[in-house]
Amino acid sequence: MVYSASSYTAETQYGDEFYFMKKQLFGFVLGAALMFFAGFSDYRKLKKIRYIALIVPLVLLALVFVPGVGRSNYGATRWIGIGSVTIQPSELAKYGFVIFAAAYMSDHMDAMRTFRGLLPVLAAGGAVCVLIILEPNMSVTMCVGLLMLAMLFLGGMKMKYFLAVFIPVLIAVPVLIAMEPYRLRRLSAFLDPWASPRDEGYQLIQSLYALGNGGWFGTGLFRSRQKYRFLPFAESDFILSVIGEEFGFVGVLLLFFVCGFLVWKGIKTAARADDFFSFLLASGIALVYGIQTLVNALVVSGTIPPTGLPLPLISSGNTSLIVTMASMGVLYAISRRNSAAVLSDGGKKEKGEKGGAGNKRRP
Repeated sequence: MVYSASSYTAETQYGDEFYFMKKQLFGFVLGAALMFFAGFSDYRKLKKIRYIALIVPLVLLALVFVPGVGRSNYGATRWIGIGSVTIQPSELAKYGFVIFAAAYMSDHMDAMRTFRGLLPVLAAGGAVCVLIILEPNMSVTMCVGLLMLAMLFLGGMKMKYFLAVFIPVLIAVPVLIAMEPYRLRRLSAFLDPWASPRDEGYQLIQSLYALGNGGWFGTGLFRSRQKYRFLPFAESDFILSVIGEEFGFVGVLLLFFVCGFLVWKGIKTAARADDFFSFLLASGIALVYGIQTLVNALVVSGTIPPTGLPLPLISSGNTSLIVTMASMGVLYAISRRNSAAVLSDGGKKEKGEKGGAGNKRRP
């Protein structure tokens, strides 16, 4: 799909229709290697590096604002440039926060029932959100905010504290929109994109054209019209629109089924975990993937105001692909440990039953 959505743009801009596909293939190979390594490693060691997992992404997010280091594109500074390689620190920050929150809350289970005990997690999540919103990147900020609330809830936060945090966060959304004129324009375009069809409303209109053109079963693979530079970011943030155009409503439903199945397996893995850290870590990984997939789908369909956010594991973008694949390796490692624990317990139980039967026969 990256090739289908990007081939024309790659040919016209770089003279190579496989430009984006080659980059994505490199990211896939590296991501697969990390996924394999994480899948067969002891993920519990992540608990020991909780502070490193949080601080390193925070430092990288701060480096984004250093002249000569940070890379800007379309009015946003979200990348760090190292030669020809760019890294998006916000992708690392989401999982760094999950590791820190899971480690802290599993070590301070009783403290999570008090407001003071919540403060370290709130401070970590708040720091990540502040640095990301300054880029600016409101979509990822919203994802991290939702992730933080969900992790706190799973960590045992009392409902009164949950509401005390959730209500200010909810109020902050319109305030943040009002603070930036471009966000107000995007909100206006979301409410009526045809009021500015060549400006802020253009991208959403082109996305709706693509989805509408797909109908029930789509136009067929490689036969999208909107990818011919009508739809901006067709290979990245709005690749779901191209999928909808080429495979139709049925194809999108099948894709959502696969995404939902992956989230369900993540939740099932978390539910079977035999310790609180594993439960929170698996839940956090599943939440990151699920929240980002949902927000991307809502943006592409015009359900919420348009904003830049990749579709995990599908959109063009190596940082997102590599980090997400590595996180899925960690999720697999938790699942492997769960299965090993079940087999071990089953073996002990069977051995105990045989032993008991033997003792009964001796008299």
